[in-house]
Amino acid sequence: MTLDTRETLDDLFPHDRDVLHELKVHHEHFRNLAERHHVLTRQIYRIETDIEPASDERLEDLKKERLAILDEMAGLIAKQRG
Repeated sequence: MTLDTRETLDDLFPHDRDVLHELKVHHEHFRNLAERHHVLTRQIYRIETDIEPASDERLEDLKKERLAILDEMAGLIAKQRG
């Protein structure tokens, strides 16, 4: 299953749009995580759609990294919510 590269953090965290905005504006680490997530999502999409060749192991590593980033971002979002 391929992930649409147009899927945004707002799509992934639809109930936290205000929190996402605050974190993107005021939290440099969160901004860096968001950018890395975006880059990874594009890489995964390119591999899954055969635009860019990669081994199954490489694809799996990228997916694990993206998931770890999402987990960290979810923690920051929960903390920001209070």
